[in-house]
Amino acid sequence: MVEKIAIRKKRSVNIPNSRELGLLGFIIILSILIQIRNPRFLTVENINDLLKNTAILSILAVGMMLVIVTRGIDLSIGATLALSGMITALTVSTYPNIHPLFALLLGTIIGMICGSVVGLLISKANILPIIASLGMMNVYRGLTYMVSGGSWVSADQMPASFKNIATSSIFGVNTLVFIAIIIYLVFFYFISYTRTGRQIYAVGSNPDAAKISGIKISKILLMVYTIMGALAGLTGVLWVSKFASAQGDTATGYELTVIAACVLGGVNIAGGAGKISGVILGSLLLGILNNALPMINVSPFWQQAIQGLIILAAVIVNVLVTKRIELGNLIRREI
Repeated sequence: MVEKIAIRKKRSVNIPNSRELGLLGFIIILSILIQIRNPRFLTVENINDLLKNTAILSILAVGMMLVIVTRGIDLSIGATLALSGMITALTVSTYPNIHPLFALLLGTIIGMICGSVVGLLISKANILPIIASLGMMNVYRGLTYMVSGGSWVSADQMPASFKNIATSSIFGVNTLVFIAIIIYLVFFYFISYTRTGRQIYAVGSNPDAAKISGIKISKILLMVYTIMGALAGLTGVLWVSKFASAQGDTATGYELTVIAACVLGGVNIAGGAGKISGVILGSLLLGILNNALPMINVSPFWQQAIQGLIILAAVIVNVLVTKRIELGNLIRREI
């Protein structure tokens, strides 16, 4: 009997890894099937395009993972992205000699301010995350239209140095992909090997116990929403550089895609659980679907339906896995 319980314990511990391996296996099988339908899918050129198109999503998914782990949600990131992208685009069009690094810094600071406002509403005013972020989403979207006067900033108004941010390379790697890799490495270290990173998970797992243990929950919440805003601001600049266009409705609804990437990657929507590796795989899967479905001539309407079914399946699997983990924890306590 003891041996059976030990086996169950071991299985419960390995469940998160099994989930990620299962997602990786699904991505491999899906890629093979798509390659059979269209031999151009796994070409170097298409893979490069896929990675570049997925980079922005994956950067945002890192921040959203931290927010969801603390039992929160941020619906304002699409509007934050649009606002930071618009202000940066207007700045570089007025001052074309500005260095691209300054443009990236400007967008990041704007996003950081936006994220900190949402964080203050949640951590200090005790407003529910979904309400606070939904309200600020409309505020930021309105500000985007106000600063632009309702007009666009087109490619011919932007200097070449700014548009080259998305097309240039660093050490032979596209700049978008390179930035995404750096961000993943930094946050992997942050959540895995720092005290603050562990406190983020503690807040999401059991807020009452975290408070009793001396963790300042309000500071943790303010920090994660500020980080989310900073990443949204950074991606706003990358987005505008990539598409060479800044519009008032940029990234409308994109926050749902980011949340979907996190859920697909195994981030528990109830908080307390999530891994960087899972978020990478979730973002990659969505990127593959967006890239591959048009290549195999799937109708745009069916594309949305297929993505919705896959997300729903991921949520169901996540619930089942969570129940098994809780059962494993219960068995360990009984021992």
